[in-house]
Amino acid sequence: MIVKVKALVLRCIKFQDTSLIIKCYTEQGLKSYLLKGILGSKKSPLKIGYFQPLNLLELVANHNDKGTLNSIREVKIAYSYRGISSDVVKQSIVLFLADVLNTSLQEEEVNKNLFKFLETSFQYLDNHSEIANFHLVFLLKLTKYLGFYPQIKNSDYPYFNLQEGLFENQSLFNSIQGEKKDLFKNLLETNFENMQMLKLDKTQRQLLLSILINYYELHVSGFKKLNSLPILQAVFN
Repeated sequence: MIVKVKALVLRCIKFQDTSLIIKCYTEQGLKSYLLKGILGSKKSPLKIGYFQPLNLLELVANHNDKGTLNSIREVKIAYSYRGISSDVVKQSIVLFLADVLNTSLQEEEVNKNLFKFLETSFQYLDNHSEIANFHLVFLLKLTKYLGFYPQIKNSDYPYFNLQEGLFENQSLFNSIQGEKKDLFKNLLETNFENMQMLKLDKTQRQLLLSILINYYELHVSGFKKLNSLPILQAVFN
């Protein structure tokens, strides 16, 4: 079936010598596309530059039945990043979050609210300068769409149970407390518009990122090692 759809690029994988498999999150859910011969033809209208991590594209594509690779007939940039393309810190955030999304988004079903969240979030990143905490707020907000957003009630309790996603009065195996719990609670009260008010030093930012990654590991089946994590940590070191 031929469709016109917006797509967010998650990953490119080389296939054989001259082809690529492009994994995208689209308005119609998670899709993978086979681009035959794109690496071996200078005349191909589908240029590699279109398929950079988290590029927002508009595709005319052939969507096949589940379990088979799709194909792309036409492609154009749906939103042209300007701030991201010229900022090393933003580029590092994009690579890291593309890595997270690639391993976290596993369902093929349509989720228009999730797609809209992704689209508007990266446009926000592109257009704002105070973005040191963007990846932290993004990771927490993404859990709403993945089904394991923390329960906010009882946030004055001394422990947060990462396995159960709630605040508790007793310490269990996967609980955090003290500074870790306080940092996590403060993040729960933060959004993109006020995230610059979350005053974190580099140690606290790394600590909070570690908590969030642990939270994902506990709730996302098969959550893989994030190869881009050291790059992000170096940028904020």
